[in-house]
Amino acid sequence: MTRPLITLEEHWVSTATHEWDVDDAIDIKDFPPDVAEKLYSAGDERVKDMDAGSIALQVISAGPTDGSAPIAICRSTNDELKSAIDRSNGRFAGFAMIPMDNPAAAAEELERCVKMLGFVGTLVNNHDKGRFYDDAFFRPVFAKCHSLDVPIYLHPTIPGAGRGEGAGNYPQKVANGLNEYCWGWHSDTGVQILRLYASGLFDEYKGLKVIIGHMGEMLPFMLDRIVRFAGKMWPKYERDFRTVWRENVYVTTAGMFSLAPMTCLLKVSKIEHILYSVDYPFETNDEGKAFLDELAGSGLCSEEGMDKIAFKNAEELLGVKALALR
Repeated sequence: MTRPLITLEEHWVSTATHEWDVDDAIDIKDFPPDVAEKLYSAGDERVKDMDAGSIALQVISAGPTDGSAPIAICRSTNDELKSAIDRSNGRFAGFAMIPMDNPAAAAEELERCVKMLGFVGTLVNNHDKGRFYDDAFFRPVFAKCHSLDVPIYLHPTIPGAGRGEGAGNYPQKVANGLNEYCWGWHSDTGVQILRLYASGLFDEYKGLKVIIGHMGEMLPFMLDRIVRFAGKMWPKYERDFRTVWRENVYVTTAGMFSLAPMTCLLKVSKIEHILYSVDYPFETNDEGKAFLDELAGSGLCSEEGMDKIAFKNAEELLGVKALALR
């Protein structure tokens, strides 16, 4: 029997966000036509692609978006996603779309989505148009995640003002890559985790669960250095960064299908905190499945470990169940 897979960083654009002109905000028009089409699908085409990649359950997020959507857009999107989940015969679950620029409304909408719609957490940009979440302004959202015992997934977005690589002696498309998918997205998300730690968030909410993608957004490679110097130079926190990394931070493979970063991640993380993901439709489920097959043959993980990464860790974290695949 095929090992069932669960994926957590999988994107979709709702009718409401489409009408809100999110296409222009995230340059959907610049994506290959087949990727753009898949972003709008929350039905048979998506399930067909899941079947091709042995994915039993896909946790769908609305977006990505450039900044926070208004609360009305969030509510409409979440209701539309709930309808798609109900039609999926157990193949879809949902991360709520919430307005981070309005933390009180975001917390209220998250509670509605979890308690009334059955969603399993939320996925948000890793900052709100340059405003990082260590700001006390955002504490109500993290407090609500903690009280509901659901994770918050910090997804990369364009670095905040003044933090990008900018133009240089190369084409603009190279500058875009440095700011975004080759470097800036990921380093900025790693910095976000460090800022949250430095703000004392994980001492205040000891059970808070935060997910990041892309094999840990560069942090696994730097972890020992961070722990060493933060321990010597920073204020003393009740829980040091290694403890927070091992107990509060969960990492997915989304968009990173290479054994080298996985080897590093396995060295510094509990295997129970490593979860498979694809980053669909920007990456393909077939590519993700090929990576898992390579990982299984590498000797880096036991069969039990492969099961944990593939689906069991997600089941434990999110309270979901992967349907058996034939």
